[in-house]
Amino acid sequence: MQRLILMRHAKAEASAPGGDVDRALSERGRRDAAAMGRALAERGLKPDMALVSGARRTRDTWDAVSEFFGDVDLRVADALYNASADTLRRAVEAAEDEAGCLLLIAHNPGVHQLAVDYLIESAASPSVLDKLSGGFPTAAAAVFRVDVAGRPSYEGWLTPEALQA
Repeated sequence: MQRLILMRHAKAEASAPGGDVDRALSERGRRDAAAMGRALAERGLKPDMALVSGARRTRDTWDAVSEFFGDVDLRVADALYNASADTLRRAVEAAEDEAGCLLLIAHNPGVHQLAVDYLIESAASPSVLDKLSGGFPTAAAAVFRVDVAGRPSYEGWLTPEALQA
């Protein structure tokens, strides 16, 4: 793997009859996810594999962003639903030999913590750490370049709000 994109699902409805796992994206969420897919593709960040939580809002996010990527090996995993940073890391590591560019779409707080962990491990600058200190907004993506030893280092941070600015 040469590149890793950690993405939080887009904004979801407040509730669903089937419970939290069945919450669909809100209208804003659908717009934000599509904008992020376009922005990633325009920057040459097109995954060849995607790991996506089995929750409806993450699958809906994938549906919106994937329009801009072409052919991608999609793997939906219920184990990624509200998973810890450690669980997400293990999923990334299990797929690292199968993807050049891997996209993980999951949930907070796990996805945020994993991004921060990677930043700390790569000795990211204080200014980079500050970018994520305020949280990991819905539909945001942290992009990492991965070296030959499998160590991620910060490459970029995209949010729907920044795209609108």
